[in-house]
This record gives sequence, structure tokens and C-alpha cells, in this order.
Amino acid sequence: MLSAFLSAFRTPDLRKKLLFTVGIIAVYRLGATLPSPGVSYGNVQKCLDTLQGSSTGVLNLLDLFSGGALLQLSVFALGIMPYITASIILQLLTVVIPRLEQLRKEGQAGQAKITQYTRYLTLGLGILQSSAFVALARSGQLFQNRCDQFPIVPEGTGIPNWLTLSMLVMTMTAGTGMVMWLGELITDRGVGNGMSVLIFTSIAARLPSEGWKIKTQQGWGKFFLVLALVLVVITAVTFIEQAQRRIPVQYAKRMIGRRMYGGTSTYIPLKVNQAGVIPVIFASSLLYLPQLALQFFDQNNPGKTQAWIQNNVVDPSKPLYIVTYFLLIIFFTYFYVSITFNPTEVADNMKKYGGFVPGIRPGKPTADYLDFILSRITLPGALYLGIVAVLPNFFFIWLNSQQFQNFPFGGTAVLIMVGVGLETVKQIESQLMQRNYEGFLR
Repeated sequence: MLSAFLSAFRTPDLRKKLLFTVGIIAVYRLGATLPSPGVSYGNVQKCLDTLQGSSTGVLNLLDLFSGGALLQLSVFALGIMPYITASIILQLLTVVIPRLEQLRKEGQAGQAKITQYTRYLTLGLGILQSSAFVALARSGQLFQNRCDQFPIVPEGTGIPNWLTLSMLVMTMTAGTGMVMWLGELITDRGVGNGMSVLIFTSIAARLPSEGWKIKTQQGWGKFFLVLALVLVVITAVTFIEQAQRRIPVQYAKRMIGRRMYGGTSTYIPLKVNQAGVIPVIFASSLLYLPQLALQFFDQNNPGKTQAWIQNNVVDPSKPLYIVTYFLLIIFFTYFYVSITFNPTEVADNMKKYGGFVPGIRPGKPTADYLDFILSRITLPGALYLGIVAVLPNFFFIWLNSQQFQNFPFGGTAVLIMVGVGLETVKQIESQLMQRNYEGFLR
């Protein structure tokens, strides 16, 4: 593997792509630490020191994906989440809007149009989210009213209040657009999928501080035990992410003009985790809705219903929260797989080009067979996603601290990091194989 890395840097064009990717990552991390105009960076640091990394409720997952930039209200505070949300919305709308479905089938031109719609929707979501976060920071609810003595957006600076808030919203929205542009630059001129690489960078940036936090508060014993458990989880996630069911496909020979085509054998790779990390994000977002709704009620005098929701639905250490989270992930896994993989469409395309599964008649029998296989492998994939996603809940129950509920050693973070790492390594390896160099996985 080390020799493969050396071979990659010895190849001029591949070395240029790797260095370009590293440069874009450096720019992204610089923007994630650069404070927005009108924000008191000193008060932000004092507030974070006062909280000492304790749970910030509904913003935990978003802050993790932004690499800690959200709670600092930096230029790249929103990170890549508006783009991810816009992409998911467009992907879901493709199923219900015929025009989008037609664009998806038009190939590269249609995909370019969908990408354009995704960019517009990303900027719109950036305006909405930045306005919401600025309003939360202004009212003190960004840190659940625990940093009122350190105003994040101070008044009395001589600049009109509306101008300061408008500048903050425009800066964060422009930061979202620039993050989207940086991700596309990595995709076009670098190595790997740009958006995935930026998410990987944000999560990896939290690893040293979160690891040191565990050592400081829990001691060396639990620190090394957590590292051992993390290695086991990463190994298991890597194994499952690579697992797939290969359905053999045989193409009949066809005479086109004077040439013979077909007669080849291939396969349809159906991954065990066909849905990726999307069901976990859906389930997390849905479970955050009750916690977000609690922000609109009186925190000093909670009612019985509010107290019950706070103690059972919002608290990640409670059995009801864990069971609900697990069941939602299983539901969204089946839902997302059903809308992203259409057995009937795959069977029709195979039939159109003379392909068939040995022992299965083309057409509807092939579609039924693919649907049967997909339903069989989706269950272990859903259980795997659910188990990995709830691991952080048991981690912070064991560590007796809720501040680790989204720490980058389990759940969504590990799924994203392992998935992005594998895809990036495969892309580098494929480029090395084209130049007759030894790949990473040999």
C-alpha cells in the first residue's frame, strides 16, 4: 500500500490532482475557522469554553458535519448540509415529478439541468438556514440560553442592527455557495467526490479534540478501550460496505451489420448497504423535530407533556429514543432503496439489450426475481445501519456524558468516513491500474 502511494505521487497528473485536492481542503478549513463579520469571536470562544463541549441539542449533527464551524458562526458555518439537503429533495422529487424523471433519463444534458436546480435550491436553503441560525444566535437559543453573558452578535457597535444581521446572512449564504463550488472543483479536477471529501474533512477535523476530551474526562483506560472498540467498528463497517450480492447476467449474441455483439457474461452488484448513510440522516432529522419544537415553549416552567418529551423522546440515553431511532432507520432504508432501485426498469433495460439472468425468463419474472433478492439483502443492511447508528448512544451512556452523542467515533460519522475513504481509494487505484501500477488493494 505504501508503494502504491509512492506510485501515485510519482505520476505527474495524479500527483497534481492529489495536491489540488489537498489545497482545496486547506481553503475549506480556513473558511471554517474564519469568523463572519459582526460576530464576536472572543465571546464565541468564551461561550464554548464555558460549555466545555456539552450537548447543544438540535445542532449537534449539523455542527459535526460542519467541523465545528456552525457554533462559531464562521463563513462556512453551514458547511455542505444545504447541498446535501437539496440533493436529497431533488432525488425524492424525481420520483413524483415526471419532468425531473424525464431529465434523469436524458443522460448528461438532463443531469446538468438537475444539477443546476440543485444549486439554486442549495442557495435558497442557505438563506433560510443562515437566517434561522443568526436568529438563534441573536436570541441566545443557539447555546440554549446558557451564554447570555457572552453575546455572540453584540449590539451597540454603531452599525444598524438590520445591516449587521443582513450581512451575516449574506456571508453565510455566500459561504454555502463557495463550499458547493469547492466541492465541484474537487470532483472535476481533484480526486474523489468533492462533496463527500469535504464532509470527510469536517468529521476528521473533530477527531483529535474529541479523542483528547475522552482522555481528559475519562482517563487513559477508557480512552484506549474506546480506540479498540473504534477499530472493531471500523473493521465491521468496512466489511459490510464492501459486501455485495452479484447477480449473473448473460447477454445473447446479436448480429448488427457485419459485426457480432453480445455473448458476454457480467453481473449486477447489489450492495448489502444499498441505501448508504441517507436513512440515518433522515431518521436523525425526524427525531430532532420534537427537540426543535421544545424551543418554542417556556423552558423555565415545562408542562407534563413537555417534560415527558424531554425525558423520553429527546434524551438519547433513554430506551424509547434508541428503539424509535432504530426502527426509523429500518423504515427509511426500505423506503430509500425502493425509490432508488427500480427492478422493473433494470429488467426492461436488460431485455432491451438482450440480457437475461440464467434460469430466469426476461421481463416481469426477472423484475420479480430482482425484487426478491433486493428485499432479502435489504434487511441485514437495515439492521447493520441501525446497530452502527445507535452505537454512540451506548458510548455516551457508558461514558456517562451526553456530550459524546455525535462524537466522530461511531454512527453516522464512521459510516461516512469509511464510505468516502473506500470510494476515494478505489478511484485512485483505478487511475493507477490504467498506468500499470500496483493498486492499493493488492
